[in-house]
Amino acid sequence: MELNKIDHEIQRILNVTRLSTLDEMKNDFTVEEKSGRKDLVTAIDKSNEKMLVSVIRQLDPEARILGEEGFGDQIDDMHGHVWFVDPIDGTMNFVMQKNRFAIMIALYVDGKPQLGYILDVMQNILYHGGPEMGVYARSAGMVDRRIKRPDNVSLDNSLIGISGPLLINDDYNMKKIAQTSRGPRMYGSAGLEFASVIKGELSGYVSYLKPWDFAAGNVLANELGLAVKTIDGAPLDMLSSNVVLVATEQASEEVIKLAN
Repeated sequence: MELNKIDHEIQRILNVTRLSTLDEMKNDFTVEEKSGRKDLVTAIDKSNEKMLVSVIRQLDPEARILGEEGFGDQIDDMHGHVWFVDPIDGTMNFVMQKNRFAIMIALYVDGKPQLGYILDVMQNILYHGGPEMGVYARSAGMVDRRIKRPDNVSLDNSLIGISGPLLINDDYNMKKIAQTSRGPRMYGSAGLEFASVIKGELSGYVSYLKPWDFAAGNVLANELGLAVKTIDGAPLDMLSSNVVLVATEQASEEVIKLAN
């Protein structure tokens, strides 16, 4: 199937998944701990992933899928079509606030980013795009608005997103990085922080992320000329967890210098 047809169908199923999520939120749902009390999974995470994986398998039968909750495939290389699914990004926000969480999907072909989607569920804003397509934001009832490449702002003249644990523990000199900026911000959702960087609201975002946390944002950020690297300046390994930095070129250089 052609990418534009896949794109159209993924946008459709994301809307379906959003409506299903909102409906399920009206009732009590199961919440479990994974690695600890700050790492949660809900019945809605699982049902969303099952739905999304099922649709992707119908759309792209030969593809492999890496999903956060384990309903996809075991993947050890990026050959062919590889999809990444994060059924609820920001599960702690979802459970505790019923707000500020996203659903994310990404497609890579032979390791190259092709399609990325970040859906802000409660605001009903879809950020989507890819190479040669551009990057767009669409609110409910509105047409796509093309997102322009953010200005190449410096760290000291901007806000930066930093995950709570990195800043609290002062990992990679994060307190100095926060002090150098105009101020740190913490949203609790990798997808929404990536969205803030691509919109130019933040000069960068740094956090310990797993592949499904950064795959969609990486597609969109790359298309907009932003730098996406590990905190030591190395290229991303799409199948490994790491401390990931997405930022303007200028802020990226400054953060990496301060962090190492």
